Amino acid sequence: MSGEQSSSTRSWRLIDFHVHPWHAQLWAYPERLGLSPEQLVNRMDREGIDKSVMLPEESPECTEYILTRDVIAMRDLYPERLIAFVGIDPRAVRPQERVAACVEKGGCLGFGELKDSLEFDDPLHEALFEVCNQYQLPLVFHCDARLCRDDAGLPRLERMAARYPQVKFVGHGPGFWSAISGDDDRVTAYPQKPVQPGGALDRLLAEYDNIYGEFSAGSGHNAMTRDPEYTLGFVERHHRKLIFGTDFLKPDQPLPQVEWLTSLDVPIEWRQDMAYRNAERLLGISPEA
Repeated sequence: MSGEQSSSTRSWRLIDFHVHPWHAQLWAYPERLGLSPEQLVNRMDREGIDKSVMLPEESPECTEYILTRDVIAMRDLYPERLIAFVGIDPRAVRPQERVAACVEKGGCLGFGELKDSLEFDDPLHEALFEVCNQYQLPLVFHCDARLCRDDAGLPRLERMAARYPQVKFVGHGPGFWSAISGDDDRVTAYPQKPVQPGGALDRLLAEYDNIYGEFSAGSGHNAMTRDPEYTLGFVERHHRKLIFGTDFLKPDQPLPQVEWLTSLDVPIEWRQDMAYRNAERLLGISPEA
């Protein structure tokens, strides 16, 4: 495995900002095996990943459904390796109080994954953004044609980033990463053609201190690899706004983001930013933590 080979010689650490341990639901998804915390840490060891951020998914639209309380319990099994976020559904009863309790009493360091069928700037989302703004949390969100929907140019995200400046919005998913290109049609989930100038992400990452991009899953990896020449300039401009993540949720899942980041021909300082420094800054943890 390429990740195993590179991890033994790497001079920099890795924080995975996007993983999903979850309990297999064989009656609903017989082909999905789930991911235990033991399997997660074992894979982290193999890939040379120091810490992982576990994202609960409490919205009914999520297939890898797991509660925040379960993620907190998993973190407590491996407190030196695993970090818990809170993932309350925006339609739940008293969502702001529940987020506050998970932060203050449960030790959650961020919110996510926000992944539901509401539009991104829905008032129910704003209630979550408000409490996340109060606690200055990073917030990982999914965006596609069906979930946390936005329009061409990501205007809903831009309005929310301006309205809630203390929330660190960490974007992920086809609807987020397709906006790297100026010809984003909001339809093609994994575009293969070269990136066109004028993509909304280039401007948003430059203009908003609280918008970040996390290159996990197929959408993030595709965005970083579809046009290698463009990617080098994009990384040069935004290496302090890009965050390593995998969206790891199956024991045998390929993690191409590890090899991509390892092999990327950029200065070591840029690679370190994306690999762990940006994550540490958003999480508020020290390099030794």
